[in-house]
Amino acid sequence: MEKRVGRKIFVTGTAGFIGFHLARLLLAEGFEVAGFDGMTDYYDVNLKRRRHQILLQNQAFQATEAMLEDRERIDEVIDAFQPDAIVHLAAQAGVRYSLENPHAYLQANVIGTFNVMEAARRNNVGHLLMASTSSVYGANEEMPFQETEKADTPLTIYAATKKATESMGHAHAHLWNVPTTMFRFFTVYGPWGRPDMALYKFVDAILDGRPIDLYNGGDMYRDFTYVEDLVRGIRLLIDAVPQRPASAADIEEGDSLSPVAPFRIVNIGNNDKVRLLDFVAAIEESLGRKAKRNLMPMQMGDVPATWADASLLEKLTGYRPHTDFRDGVAQFVAWYRDYFQK
Repeated sequence: MEKRVGRKIFVTGTAGFIGFHLARLLLAEGFEVAGFDGMTDYYDVNLKRRRHQILLQNQAFQATEAMLEDRERIDEVIDAFQPDAIVHLAAQAGVRYSLENPHAYLQANVIGTFNVMEAARRNNVGHLLMASTSSVYGANEEMPFQETEKADTPLTIYAATKKATESMGHAHAHLWNVPTTMFRFFTVYGPWGRPDMALYKFVDAILDGRPIDLYNGGDMYRDFTYVEDLVRGIRLLIDAVPQRPASAADIEEGDSLSPVAPFRIVNIGNNDKVRLLDFVAAIEESLGRKAKRNLMPMQMGDVPATWADASLLEKLTGYRPHTDFRDGVAQFVAWYRDYFQK
């Protein structure tokens, strides 16, 4: 029987899109949450501050504004909070921005992540959970993507830094016996989303009468995962603490558990692939407007399709993301119109 971790959870990136939703869910379930966020200006800081303002209305939430690269500060905060588990979501996000500013990804995603890992080791946390990305599957063509596949062909520096954190996490778990779960996210969307995400950009452009850019002529497929489904998966994985197996023979087929460490990789996706043009049609239906379409060639570093096998998540937690993309799009549009009064 895998042990349950306690009620104090340290979450990095709580002013971010996913971290905000996760913190809100944990608080609703009675957890005490300490948030940590750098409030970088990669996108509108006011949106980040609004998310934190909502979380701070709950007395069980506390927040620190500092950078992941500031090792002394993150050590100080985690040492003081003494968390039972750490969920590390903060990162320099965005596939396309990594073409323009790759150094930001190395600092935040590699150095910053190692600082979190070391703090987890020193505080002997019951479970360290860290975000990776479906982008690590890179040039893999066999779908749906499974965690037991090799992922050795990342196509962007963003994906490469996330793959690096997976390797670091495995070595760290092996050396120091820190139970570690890495989750690979698949095209997350929903209310309070980032302005650099396709859904946000498309809704903003359509309402403003501007054309939307459709790469590869819109002939692309994504496993769109609704944010509330995603954070429910993370919440349940907190209790699915990996144990170092006695031998490789003890690992069940389809389980990504390492034979030499308390370490596992888990996909969190909707277990379906949706054509981008169908996603755009759902946006048009929710807005009651047609998009002006600017058909573009495939962008450097992009992939034509992603599709998650979410069976391991379901096996570990009994849960599988399920929100239909049309319903999720409608939820985002309702939030966007309310937030911007449009």
